[in-house]
Amino acid sequence: MLRLGYNEQELEEKGALWTAREIEQQPEMLLETDAIMAATKDRIAAFAGPYLSDPLARIILTGAGTSAFIGECLAPFLDAQVAARVEAVATTDIVSSPFIYLRSNAPTLLVSFGRSGNSPESKGAIEIADKLVADVSHLVITCNAGGAIASQGKNNRLTVLLPDAAHDRSFAMTSSFTAMMYAAWAALSPEPTDPSRISDGCANLLQTTVPMMQQLAKARFDRVVYLGSGPFKGLAREAALKLMELTDGKILTSFDSPLGFRHGPKAMVTDRTMVMLFMSNDPLTRAYDMDLRAELIADGNAARIVTLSAIDDIDDAVLVPGMADAKDPELLYPYIIPPQVYGVFASLDAGLTPDNPNVSGTVNRVVQGVRLYACETV
Repeated sequence: MLRLGYNEQELEEKGALWTAREIEQQPEMLLETDAIMAATKDRIAAFAGPYLSDPLARIILTGAGTSAFIGECLAPFLDAQVAARVEAVATTDIVSSPFIYLRSNAPTLLVSFGRSGNSPESKGAIEIADKLVADVSHLVITCNAGGAIASQGKNNRLTVLLPDAAHDRSFAMTSSFTAMMYAAWAALSPEPTDPSRISDGCANLLQTTVPMMQQLAKARFDRVVYLGSGPFKGLAREAALKLMELTDGKILTSFDSPLGFRHGPKAMVTDRTMVMLFMSNDPLTRAYDMDLRAELIADGNAARIVTLSAIDDIDDAVLVPGMADAKDPELLYPYIIPPQVYGVFASLDAGLTPDNPNVSGTVNRVVQGVRLYACETV
């Protein structure tokens, strides 16, 4: 069986088997996650509903690294849909500055994401919230039944356990990212979604973009910029981290919004830079995306501009078919596929092993070296 154009023996020899498997299993994992969420819908509604419908309540989406970026992708959408205030606050911020990010008198639903569920900050954020917030409940979305946060907290906890296959064994989070993001959307959003269409969109890009991403990796860009408006800025941040992780920092990565990119960061674009743009389906937002794309083309500085779009109005775009009328939240899942695939090929081209690309051993799959300090109430 071929995965990303290689058979499994080749991938194992290259140290890329787990990463390739986990990227390619995402269409299936999304459908399995949807089935889990459908089966737990009533329990989640009873647990989270009182917070979602309370305009004085806070919904905090939290995690570290990629898990934090799930919140950055979803919070803007969810905040516009429910009565409560929905925010993305990383566990790394909560544990270091709890009195800035937590409110003792605000009813709070802390939604914690964790691939392993064993990050020190994830455990610490739950403990601190229990200590500082009078009315707090915990919705834990994790891929690891044996992880610490799966069973942590007081009685005010509901754990959603995702398929074991989504507990990525590779260094970089891929299927765990999309599965946890879908689970949170299904749990918290009142809007219906079409899991089959999302899954098909991911599967299509896995079929159509592998050769292109492999060729882009061979071009050996030394800088890659990911751009997205609104919630796609969170996705751009995840894409930038993925490439940085998989290439062990050998490729300089950056992220921004198309409008924000003009305000200084565009200076990093050289003739060895690739820019990847996530296009919104929202007409107003898309107009700004299109303007920046046209400007980059006119500048003529970037080595390559790659545009991901669900609307077929750009000649050379990477198209997500069948999703021209999709809401932007549905595009988060297929849009991350090409950056993930590109990251694997860039890692291999750099002579690294994607399953464990960090040569020095100073960056770990589950973070190490974090010392948590006592948080005293004041």
